[in-house]
Amino acid sequence: MRIMSVEIFGIELVDVPALLELTLRLLLNLVTVVIVVRYIYFPVTRRKDYFFSYLITAVLVFLICFLLANVKLQIGFALGLFAIFGIIRYRTTTVPIKEMTYLFLVIGVSVINALANKKVSYAELFLTNLTIIFIALIAERFWLRKKEAFKNILYEKPDLIRPEKRQELYEDIKNRTGLPVIRIETGDVDYLRDSVELRVWYEDTEGFEMDKTD
Repeated sequence: MRIMSVEIFGIELVDVPALLELTLRLLLNLVTVVIVVRYIYFPVTRRKDYFFSYLITAVLVFLICFLLANVKLQIGFALGLFAIFGIIRYRTTTVPIKEMTYLFLVIGVSVINALANKKVSYAELFLTNLTIIFIALIAERFWLRKKEAFKNILYEKPDLIRPEKRQELYEDIKNRTGLPVIRIETGDVDYLRDSVELRVWYEDTEGFEMDKTD
């Protein structure tokens, strides 16, 4: 059903069925990604930087795949996007395996939702998204969940927060505190006092509450 047949430079102004399909698939993709990133990933890690990146990446990958779906590249096109977006976004940063896994999950879901052809019903597509959400939830909340706590530390070696010295920073914090450090978040840097505020996340094997004391 096409309400309007007006064309501009050979391109149809409005294609209602295609527009509805784009809207439905985009909503399905957004709902899936938001559930995974906001309600499964974010409550555990509290990483706002990755949270933002995942959402933007999901939207961009979906739109690129959907709008270029008529270019018959199929599997090679999809796999190429996996590599391109992964390398461009994170090639200059040491990214934990867990964050990379969520990145591929977000890209994978977006590619599936955009490129699934007419042979795949919406019920099958919905079930696929639901399965991905379910597996991510079970893995994060029950199988791989770690009890995490954090300490806020005033650290006197701000030069170690540089990306190339990240490993040295982790080793120094581990040696000083004796904690099983999971990740370190950088806060304000005071160059006058030659110090930096760090939030050190560690595995709380003894089940203590989070130490929020500076």
